[in-house]
Amino acid sequence: MSNERLRSALLARGMTVQSLADEIKVNAKTVERWITQRKVPYRRHQYATAAALKVDVTTLWEDSRTQDSATDLSKAEIVTVYPHRHVVPSDLWREMCERATECIDILVYAGIYLAEDPLFFSTLKEKAESGVRIRVLMGDPECEAVTQRGIDEGHRIMGGKIRNALINYRPLFMSHPEIAFRLHDTVLYNSIYRADDEMLANTHVYGLGAYMAPVFHLRQLPGGSLFDTFANSVEQTWEGARPVTEHDITGA
Repeated sequence: MSNERLRSALLARGMTVQSLADEIKVNAKTVERWITQRKVPYRRHQYATAAALKVDVTTLWEDSRTQDSATDLSKAEIVTVYPHRHVVPSDLWREMCERATECIDILVYAGIYLAEDPLFFSTLKEKAESGVRIRVLMGDPECEAVTQRGIDEGHRIMGGKIRNALINYRPLFMSHPEIAFRLHDTVLYNSIYRADDEMLANTHVYGLGAYMAPVFHLRQLPGGSLFDTFANSVEQTWEGARPVTEHDITGA
């Protein structure tokens, strides 16, 4: 019996047996045996294969050792857990961005506490000028998901918070067009702040403002899946979002 999950993952990624073998530095015949003879590779090769194919290692092999190890890896990706967002060190958001050399992603409804921090703005400017890709995703103030989130938090002012944040961001939006701003209409279950291989994931809890909800500080590890699970939701939201316009900011 062949390993059709591995074969399908190869096809989905547009890779061949040879290209996978080259990337993880094994013989192509070895990879072929993993598929056609259902051989289970060493764990280091399992994780390398999963990383190359951008899937969870447990989707390719049902080895109980692999599942246990994957669980341990996911635990290792958790740097710390804060019981509430308001107890996260105030400098951590900015320090993470300062360490970034490749990408900064912000996925929120309003994120007004960042939009009111001039030091955070300065950091974004410096990073944009150094070539770091920056994407800011905020909720569309007119969409149903934003209205409902305000109700869930016990108020009806979420749209107003977003408009205030957009006004605060306007100087950055005008002076640094390379910083990409988009509006989404997605139901968010977490606000996500990513800087390269670091992330803060702020859960959304019914009946609570996000500042009272838990925050996970994560660090991406090879073979781990927890970080990637959150990162993938950013990518999917970005795909369906629209660029911010001057009208969204000024109403004119």
